[in-house]
Amino acid sequence: RAAFETEAVQHAVTFQVSGLQQTLNRGSNSGTAQLTNLFDPLPRPEQEVPQPSHVPKVSENTFYGFALSDTMSMLDERVQLTLGGRWQNVDTENFSPVTGDVTSSSDEAAVTPLAGIVVKPWENVALYANYVEGLSVGDTAPTTAINAGETLAPYRSKQYEIGTKVDLGRVAVTVSAFQIEKPFGQLETRGGDLVFIEGGEQRNRGVELSIFGEVTPEVRVLGGVTFIHGELTKTNSATTQGNTPIGVPSVQVNVGAEWDTPFMPGLTLAGNVIHTDEQFVNAANTQTIPSWTRLDLGARYHTEINEKPVTFRAEVENVFDLDYWSGVASFGTISQGAPLTVKVSMTTDF
Repeated sequence: RAAFETEAVQHAVTFQVSGLQQTLNRGSNSGTAQLTNLFDPLPRPEQEVPQPSHVPKVSENTFYGFALSDTMSMLDERVQLTLGGRWQNVDTENFSPVTGDVTSSSDEAAVTPLAGIVVKPWENVALYANYVEGLSVGDTAPTTAINAGETLAPYRSKQYEIGTKVDLGRVAVTVSAFQIEKPFGQLETRGGDLVFIEGGEQRNRGVELSIFGEVTPEVRVLGGVTFIHGELTKTNSATTQGNTPIGVPSVQVNVGAEWDTPFMPGLTLAGNVIHTDEQFVNAANTQTIPSWTRLDLGARYHTEINEKPVTFRAEVENVFDLDYWSGVASFGTISQGAPLTVKVSMTTDF
């Protein structure tokens, strides 16, 4: 990082370098299939399913790059303009699970832009807008595809956002509108087999409202609600064109609060409510998982032991032990919500 001035403009320059390698090994054995009900699952007898004797490498992704950005502040920081770019390289190799030979590969690089502006017409009001592009590793073929485990070529996504932030003193409120455009992989029937291929595109538009700050010196709040309209803008079937993407809820709510108790100094009680609307399981929009609402409660206690600061934390997740499907990944992979879970921890500084 570096900071300097040119005339009446202050510059804050950031340079970043990143790298990551991911390897996917996959092997599986299946038990006997059994019909069930998504909304009222049926118990099934325990099955003895042996571990796979061979777990071969099916794909490997290597990506690295660097980013450079400059945030320019002017007019007593009432105007801030950020310009930058990122160079990324994504190298993908897919392997035969039988021979280990490379079956397909891609090595793509791209320069993606970043631009943002913040304008403060008044001391407590900020208006902002930004545009970001990114290069991401392609989707991975699901187990139902004949090319399961294969990673598709990298794709470029785009995000637009405009919004405002109002500082009301103890509490601040933000309102923003966004649009995200991204490609995705899709299943196609070829000769009786399902093949995972490129070609799909989806667009998510939404509005987000959030609030955070101190209601009183002892009570803090943090929450938000997001309304999303997702649409499949390009598919390999006219029957799914215009449908809602898999796993995109129309409403998400997250509201939390903390209270520093007066009856025991150092003790803070916390609560959080999460709501997610129903989500489609398939691109045809004929199957859904229901909406769900979860309550989490927690507490933390700050004290000193041998003159060292110590913090004890306890959290109860899913207080009412709700049975629910928490989300949907691509192509019907449903995530089961965790049952009532208690977490306890202690941290200290030396």
